[in-house]
Amino acid sequence: MGGFKHLVVVKFKEDVAVEEILKGMEKLVSEVDAVKCFEWGQDIESEEMLRQGFTHVFLMTFEKKEDYTAFTTHPTHVEFSATFVAAIDKFVVLDFPSVVAKSPA
Repeated sequence: MGGFKHLVVVKFKEDVAVEEILKGMEKLVSEVDAVKCFEWGQDIESEEMLRQGFTHVFLMTFEKKEDYTAFTTHPTHVEFSATFVAAIDKFVVLDFPSVVAKSPA
């Protein structure tokens, strides 16, 4: 699957209930049809020196950039973004057209 990807890598603030943020994220992507695939994970292997405090990653796939653009202005996304940003200590965001070098089996 190629398409357009939205990748967010975060370090949550110390006092944040991460489980609640994850539930909110899953609710968000279930309500917005433009999101074709949503994946997330928590780092369990990297050494702190390599991870630089980041703990979680979120990856959304859209069919095309225009779908991602529509997602960013969707009312559900706008509302959830305020909660998400307030929970984050630091983050990195990358938005890019995907190049598939090896497809899943």
